[in-house]
Amino acid sequence: MSELIRPSTVLPAERRPITITTSDGLRLIGEVATPVGGASASLLCLHPNPSGGGMMDSHVYRKAANRLPALAGIEVIRFNTRGTKSEAGQSEGTFDNGEAEEADVLAAIEYAFRELHVKKLWVVGWSFGTDLALRYAKDSRLAGLILLSPPLQRTKQSDLEFWESDPRPVYAFVPEHDEYLNPAQAVERFAAFPSLNLIPVADAKHLWVGEPFVYYILNQITEIIAPSKAPLPTEA
Repeated sequence: MSELIRPSTVLPAERRPITITTSDGLRLIGEVATPVGGASASLLCLHPNPSGGGMMDSHVYRKAANRLPALAGIEVIRFNTRGTKSEAGQSEGTFDNGEAEEADVLAAIEYAFRELHVKKLWVVGWSFGTDLALRYAKDSRLAGLILLSPPLQRTKQSDLEFWESDPRPVYAFVPEHDEYLNPAQAVERFAAFPSLNLIPVADAKHLWVGEPFVYYILNQITEIIAPSKAPLPTEA
């Protein structure tokens, strides 16, 4: 008998811890949740700012790992950037405000291809993670970027110009009530990137609190990465 999917629901997947080693010798802790029977696509998650509590277990990413493998056939790869702590443990190193984290992003991408043998890898960034994605997730093997609540605090003009000249898709979901960058401000700030798929989200806030907004985001990710699996069911 089917049951309603709740915030605490954990659906079947092959889950295992991973350790990513950076070019400067740090060990980053993470987890990969793979659909039973294999994945059609993979998602690498770059978390919000750890100085504000962001980590690999931030609620949208935790729920993505708990649901998307079973519901959409999407593999979810999460990790803590340097110095970041979660229930799974703490990555080595010290938070560097998005600078030394370049090595973390590059190492995670390489790990996904070399060790996990991903077939099609998308990168999703949330808040601070969107700056990391726009700045450092430029590897030609990536399928595209998905940005949640981009604050554009560290992204440079040259980064936006890079993505404007790149044919791969980039989607940005901007909450109506985001205190860092609302939809009207996003139109101005992304002026150098007119081909961006900019999607305003009514009534939403920066942290996507509330199950309706989590469902919305996970469903949108599925529509982009595995459209045949959308819309996601609300029962399992």
